[in-house]
Amino acid sequence: MSAPNQPPTALTIAGSDSGGGAGLQADLKTFLACQVHGMSAITAVTVQNSLGVSAFYELPPHAVAEQIETVAGDIGIGAAKTGMLASAPIMAAIAETVARLTVTPLVVDPVAASQHGNALLQPDAMDALRSLIIPLATIVTPNLHEVRLLTGIDVQRRADMEDAARALHALGPQWVLVKGGHLPSGDAVDVLYDGSTFTEFRAARTDTVHTHGSGDTLAASITAALARGLDVPTAVTFGKRFVTGAVRGSFPLGAGRGPVGHFWRIRDLADIPAD
Repeated sequence: MSAPNQPPTALTIAGSDSGGGAGLQADLKTFLACQVHGMSAITAVTVQNSLGVSAFYELPPHAVAEQIETVAGDIGIGAAKTGMLASAPIMAAIAETVARLTVTPLVVDPVAASQHGNALLQPDAMDALRSLIIPLATIVTPNLHEVRLLTGIDVQRRADMEDAARALHALGPQWVLVKGGHLPSGDAVDVLYDGSTFTEFRAARTDTVHTHGSGDTLAASITAALARGLDVPTAVTFGKRFVTGAVRGSFPLGAGRGPVGHFWRIRDLADIPAD
């Protein structure tokens, strides 16, 4: 049971990024920047740096479920999100636990691969993602690669995004946010769908290759807004604004693709003098 006067809380159910730019590390940084207390249920550990993912190691499904249960039973979960879920058995354990404990609102970021194209799901896991996890979602937030894997629709233009949103909504989530950042030109356009109405979110693109963790950051900022009591369209508006600022504040790191800047909203901390 939550304590009186505690801050809003959010749980990330996701994999660890050893490079710190994506995964649960990106989620926790985003929660902090949004003034939400972040908690984690780790699903897998990736071996990852700015150049890509070279391996990942799954936790036992019962260990993932127990992390969710122990947090929910003591602190409480104001909102939750999923990221890298790795395998069908882990998804089954999460789905049973989330449903039994009525963990809601739930943001599902259907992570299938890293930005470098490295697979983050076992081959048999896509069906479990469709049938077990997405139907529990308050909102699901796929990019265009994930849309293709989940629905078979190859989005090439803005109009295709609406067809994709309808197909994804048929899987059972309350809301769908199709992210159009991978379309080749124009503004970065995302489309939100609730089963009847489409709402467009548009932002100018930033000329940078350093966008590692942008999808996690968008989903996490939406989760933080939901934890603070905002409705879904308002939370998506906030999330779009947050990730746009984070991409503008991105930076190089290592020899490859750097991360978005999760601390863009708290830059005043940079003025603290060193000891």
